[in-house]
Amino acid sequence: MSYDFYRTFILPYAAIIIKICRAYTNTQEDFEDYYQEVSLQIWKSKDNFNEQSEWSTWVYKISLNVCLSLLKKNKKSNVQYFASDAIPNEVFEDNAAFSNDALNHLYAAIKHLSEVDRGVILLYLEEKSYQEIADIMGTNPNNIGVRIKRIKERLKKILDGQDN
Repeated sequence: MSYDFYRTFILPYAAIIIKICRAYTNTQEDFEDYYQEVSLQIWKSKDNFNEQSEWSTWVYKISLNVCLSLLKKNKKSNVQYFASDAIPNEVFEDNAAFSNDALNHLYAAIKHLSEVDRGVILLYLEEKSYQEIADIMGTNPNNIGVRIKRIKERLKKILDGQDN
């Protein structure tokens, strides 16, 4: 990958990649591995971009797919993996990504969601339309609407301390 490609096609979208990688990792080392793999896959798949959507949508799609694939691969290879419900709160506090406490609490709660729900809510928080989210996740907008409603209810319970 050339520096020009990185500077032009990855660096302007680094915030997207960082948010998604942070949502799926628990350590700085894992985060860096995921970020590097996402960047590499964006470069490898650049020729498959068909310009029917925006480049940022393409970056979201690749980032989510790579993170979900790495999680799946780590599970199969018996790499130590914590179920999202078993992650101690100290991990979230040590890996605080934002200076705003409310935002850190929200992202810590998001880590308690299933892997797919994390991707959906991250896209929703980025103000992507249901259609865009559906295109990225490979489903239909109605499914996304229902899923977002359920995710919001679950996040509210988690943030209120009512989720078991």
